[in-house]
Amino acid sequence: MVQTIVKRGFRRDLGSPTFTSDRVPIGKVLPGFREPAAEFLRIPYHVDTEEPKVFTSHGTCAPMAGLLASARPRRLGHATLEEGIVRSMDAMKVLVVDDEPALREVLSMRIESWGYRVAMAAHVAEAQRRIRLDRPDIVISDVVMPEVSGLELLKMLKVEDPAACVILVTAHGSIDAAVDAMKEGAQDFLTKPLDYTKLHALLEATAAEVRRRGELEKLETELDGEGRLGLLIGRSQPMRSLYDTIGLLAASDASALITGESGTGKELVARMIHETSSRASGPFVAINSAAIPEGLMESEMFGHERGAFTGAVRSRSGCFEQANEGTLFLDEITEMPASLQPKLLRILEDGRVRRLGGSRETAFDVRVLAATNRPPANAVADGVLREDLFYRLNVFELHVPPLRERAEDIHLLAQYFVREFRAKHDAKIAGIRDEARELLESYSWPGNVRELRNVMERAVILARSEWIEPTHLPPFLRGDGPKSTAVTVPLGTSAAEAEKALILRTFEHVGYNKSETARRLGVDVKTVRSKLRSYGVS
Repeated sequence: MVQTIVKRGFRRDLGSPTFTSDRVPIGKVLPGFREPAAEFLRIPYHVDTEEPKVFTSHGTCAPMAGLLASARPRRLGHATLEEGIVRSMDAMKVLVVDDEPALREVLSMRIESWGYRVAMAAHVAEAQRRIRLDRPDIVISDVVMPEVSGLELLKMLKVEDPAACVILVTAHGSIDAAVDAMKEGAQDFLTKPLDYTKLHALLEATAAEVRRRGELEKLETELDGEGRLGLLIGRSQPMRSLYDTIGLLAASDASALITGESGTGKELVARMIHETSSRASGPFVAINSAAIPEGLMESEMFGHERGAFTGAVRSRSGCFEQANEGTLFLDEITEMPASLQPKLLRILEDGRVRRLGGSRETAFDVRVLAATNRPPANAVADGVLREDLFYRLNVFELHVPPLRERAEDIHLLAQYFVREFRAKHDAKIAGIRDEARELLESYSWPGNVRELRNVMERAVILARSEWIEPTHLPPFLRGDGPKSTAVTVPLGTSAAEAEKALILRTFEHVGYNKSETARRLGVDVKTVRSKLRSYGVS
């Protein structure tokens, strides 16, 4: 008994499809395949030039519509045949390249039964035309073909697109051939007779990789467009609201107070206000009130003349003069010494500054932006920020949301840091696996964007493949370490040792941020700095 394999063709003179056939005995195992021919011939089959047809068990080819009307729908995986046809419109496209017609047809029908859209080519030249027209997601090619081999096709495709997914198949498998194929970038190298379970699993994994790369392209496009405002990254509603406020503030020349937890990017917000304002061509000067010793703060702010104090061997301009016709950013304003705040207020009111040891006042034209990680009202109530200075600075208030309140931005931010650090460390990292992304998005990020940045730099350095895996993330993100944030000390521990344990544990918990540690413990940041130095921690 024989079975007919129908091949597609097209009679130009008749303007209609024609079919030729090869006769293959039922039950015969075709060259390069593990299963009998008859089983393949009952697979749903799509004809490009006419309505879909199905091979019946008798080897005839019947219109799909008639079968659907007269027979109970067959299942394609978990979907009906009708659902399979609709689903195939959005399915991944696979190009099968093989010079043997029977093998090409049978392999194509099997892959179609798995829900993929399939195109075929008999040789490399036809494959290249198909690729230009159809842009397949995956190419499955025989290695040994006349004129040009599948290995040469792989090389050509990799030149045009290094990310091209190509699976090579051959009946003449050898270790050397497999090694050559993998060196050239093949997704995998299979030998005939084909193991269809392995092929199906390989196609599923490759399709997942293609989808991942498609999502990555969208992410990279967002990073270059709507997903950011200058150096600020995010597309969430809190960030969009922040962008709108920045736009309004940039159009004015008013002072502003930027609030938010440590690590949220308050200085970046100040820079964006400056860069989108009419002062963009002027200087942007940033000064951190918590980082400058109290004895040097006044000189740093207002400048000094030569001989004004011991060590003043030359005159130096202060930050107001340096920022003339630009923007002055006063970070951690609540850490400024209380004795200096009245002088700052007077200078802001007068628009004139006098250097230490000097007699001449100098006019300046500066926009002042300030920031704090404390709630301003609490800082005023606690006496660390003068109320009149607060009102002078707080013409506008911008709140930068913590990362936990905009979790949908984490993936975009993480990819931004991948892009930054792969260039810095010359790494070949493409992006982040879904499992790693889920861990990043489920963490609360007490250190905010600064902590995420540190985690991503570590991951880029550790990763050896294209993708960042969960194993490249710190143990506390993977849940490998203790989850309790409690500090336990044994009975009899001295007060100094208990204090040390509390400070060090808090410092670690907030991503090694001194200002946030001080805020959490309710002490001055200078106290935290002093304690850490005494513990030998920089």
